[in-house]
Amino acid sequence: MAHKKGQGSTKNGRDSNAQYRGVQVYGGQFARAGTIIVRQVGTPYKAGYMVKRAKDDTLFAMCDGTVQFRNRTVDIVPADERIPRYTAVETAAAN
Repeated sequence: MAHKKGQGSTKNGRDSNAQYRGVQVYGGQFARAGTIIVRQVGTPYKAGYMVKRAKDDTLFAMCDGTVQFRNRTVDIVPADERIPRYTAVETAAAN
C-alpha cells in the first residue's frame, strides 16, 4: 500500500492567447496605409478598392483614406487627390 499520494494530472492550467479578431477600423473612420481593418478566419469580408488581403485573410489599407463597408466588401475612399476616387455609381455604370 502506497504511503505517498501519486502525482495526478490536472484538468486546469491550459489557456490560449487572445486572437483579437473582428473589425478593427469601422466604416467612416480614417485609416492610414498599412492599417489592419479586419482580422478574420476565412473571408466573411472581401477586399474591395484600395484594400488587400494578407496570407492569414487579414484585410489592410493600401492608402490613406476613409473606410467604407458595403455588402460585406471593404473599400477605402482615398484621402489623396492623386488617387482616383471610387464610387458605387461608377461600378453600376460599368456593369
